[in-house]
Amino acid sequence: MNQASNNPQQAPHILVIGGTGKTGRRVVERLRTRDIPVRIGSRAGQPPFDWENPETWAAALDGMDTVYITFQPDLAVPGARKAIERLTFQAVKSGIQRIVLLSGRGEKEAELCEQVVMNAGADWTIVRASWFNQNFSESFFLDPVLAGHVALPRAEALVPYVDAEDIADVVVEALLEDKHAGQIYELTGPRQLTFKQVTEEISKVTGRDIQFKAITMDEYKKMLAEYQVPEDYIWLINYLFTEVLVDKNSTVTHDIEKVLARKAKDFAEYARETVATGVWNTAPN
Repeated sequence: MNQASNNPQQAPHILVIGGTGKTGRRVVERLRTRDIPVRIGSRAGQPPFDWENPETWAAALDGMDTVYITFQPDLAVPGARKAIERLTFQAVKSGIQRIVLLSGRGEKEAELCEQVVMNAGADWTIVRASWFNQNFSESFFLDPVLAGHVALPRAEALVPYVDAEDIADVVVEALLEDKHAGQIYELTGPRQLTFKQVTEEISKVTGRDIQFKAITMDEYKKMLAEYQVPEDYIWLINYLFTEVLVDKNSTVTHDIEKVLARKAKDFAEYARETVATGVWNTAPN
């Protein structure tokens, strides 16, 4: 068992790529609480890390022995595998001994990136996550919630939303404990929800009348285009709705309980915690 959390002098030096993102910043917070040396991998980091500028990677990896990889915007996008190949080669060359990769559950392209990490020559752990609860408070579903009108395709899809706090807890364990090497964890919440059910839960805790409307994928893409959403982002949204929101990805797993010895956070608990922050109270301009 790795004793890093008990003896800071023997602690790994960890690079968190995407250290300001939804899971990355939570991982950084947890590591710092344990006095684990951590470096934020971002364009504003010191030294900076920029996915679009591979020349920055070596300096960001220098002196590190463990790395948590999150890829923006998603491992499914064209070019992701090539970037992961180049990064993992540089990581091992720089002395990285352990890699933890955040992956998307049910994404074929992401699984190709996982294989790259598995064959890189370092210890590895793969963390496959279902859709995040925080998509409704920190990401692309927030504006519709604030507007009081959520219009989405695939209304029948069942999603076992997982909380970013749970993902971060699992990632920290994987970064610090040897027993997680060589493991693939699929993380979900404890139950399945449709978009309408999610909207109703948020409406209930906020006391606001938030309506849900089922629309087609074509209608959704047209709406995104009207809001001047970039084409590559619309491509990704289309991919996620058509390739990921399928029956095989709707099952509930118990890997969070397996790793953390506690149950996964339910969406209702996330909603109660989130409403207390006030993020759902202000309408968009």
